[in-house]
Amino acid sequence: MKNINSLRHSFVPLQEKENSQFIVLENARNTQIGISDYGARITHFILQSAKEPIDIVLGFDKLEDYLSAREKYHGVTVGPYANRIANGKFLLNDKEYILAQNNGTNCLHGGLTGFHNRFWEVEEVSKTSATLSVKTKEGEEGFPGNLTVKVKYTLGEDNDLTIEYFAETANDTVINLTNHAYFNLNGAEQNDITSHVVAINSSSFAVVDDRCIPTGKLRDVSGSAFDFREPKSISENIEDKDEQLIIGNGYDHSFQLKTENSAELIFAASAEGDISKIRLEVYTTEPAMQFYTGNYLGSGDIGKGKVVYRDRSGFCFETQHHPDSPNRPEFPSTVLKAGEHFYSKTIYKAIL
Repeated sequence: MKNINSLRHSFVPLQEKENSQFIVLENARNTQIGISDYGARITHFILQSAKEPIDIVLGFDKLEDYLSAREKYHGVTVGPYANRIANGKFLLNDKEYILAQNNGTNCLHGGLTGFHNRFWEVEEVSKTSATLSVKTKEGEEGFPGNLTVKVKYTLGEDNDLTIEYFAETANDTVINLTNHAYFNLNGAEQNDITSHVVAINSSSFAVVDDRCIPTGKLRDVSGSAFDFREPKSISENIEDKDEQLIIGNGYDHSFQLKTENSAELIFAASAEGDISKIRLEVYTTEPAMQFYTGNYLGSGDIGKGKVVYRDRSGFCFETQHHPDSPNRPEFPSTVLKAGEHFYSKTIYKAIL
């Protein structure tokens, strides 16, 4: 499944929305990015390597497969609040908001529907760019509204995929947006990422309790399994008897990149496939990044090319704010006030 254009028919139509759209971005290097309006998700990231084309994101051959109850947020734009909010509630302007609890007692990735189970409006499309939008109503999933979010994907000539997030709200709310693509730089069918070499530009990470909720403490990575300041393979420490790794069943932690919100675009992380030697670099304006090693992917989903995904078939570099920030004043704020404009930018650059 290396020629993305042959997949167009697989993504339409759907009973849920007959005019659902599948968008293909392509640059002069024949790099191709597939985007579906269902969840404003990345479905493909195909690079033209010297030997053969390689698709470096996990996913499915048909859009209908993304509707499976076991689907793990493949490639979605996550919101209105990415990651976990403890006990499905938070306090804002002295008012308590009660959210769906869809991850034990936590609210995860915006709740039961969130942005991942919505068809987004396609606003603009060109050969190398696409802009999609979604709106929420006051009280939807328990969050304040009315919120308007746009995501813009732009494919550059250096195989750099820029994702820009825009938002505005009629009522004060909290917001945390990211993309949940699972990468395997050896190819989506390879089914193991533990030999990938990873670097993360962070000296501390958010310690979590047994619900994967931050305790509010940041831990220095020095001398620990969480020190990726020098590149190392994922496998080097992932099986260490570290309480934090045991809680997450591997890496599923938020690494701090900045101590406060700022518009500065910084290097966040990189990964390199041990077989393909494809390198992925990540740059972001966000203050943190969730590094997730796909520890719960092995639920039997049949992915691209009929590959049955296993645990650690892919990894995520989710640029965002720390989990549970609405309940943690010590973390950079996720509050978006009425009339203000939210903007965030992340770049995923693939180097052959």
